[in-house]
Amino acid sequence: METSKNKLKTEVRALTKNIKMSPHKMRIVIDKIRDCSYVQAQNTLKILPYRACYPIFQLLRSAAANATNNMGLKKELIISRIEVSEGPFSKRIQARAKGRAFFLRKQTCHLTIVLTERPD
Repeated sequence: METSKNKLKTEVRALTKNIKMSPHKMRIVIDKIRDCSYVQAQNTLKILPYRACYPIFQLLRSAAANATNNMGLKKELIISRIEVSEGPFSKRIQARAKGRAFFLRKQTCHLTIVLTERPD
């Protein structure tokens, strides 16, 4: 059984914060690539028609570059964990008829991807 130190050495993590998109829209795409290999996830993100694919694709490439350059992992990589959490939101006012106003919440989210080597 591996110790936690050895396990952490094979995990590569990438994180981005304050993406200007709702977490719900990101989760739609994330559910489609969870537990996929790196290459399969890249191909899936290129095909999907959602706007959320681009920031996920960029972060996935960044995590793979971290795996190659920082950790020296060159084997087949898989997405072991991918999660999105809510970020801060900004309040905006939308003018309405008869002098009224509605409040809008511009949502942001944080995205985390963890890659590991495929077990042999």
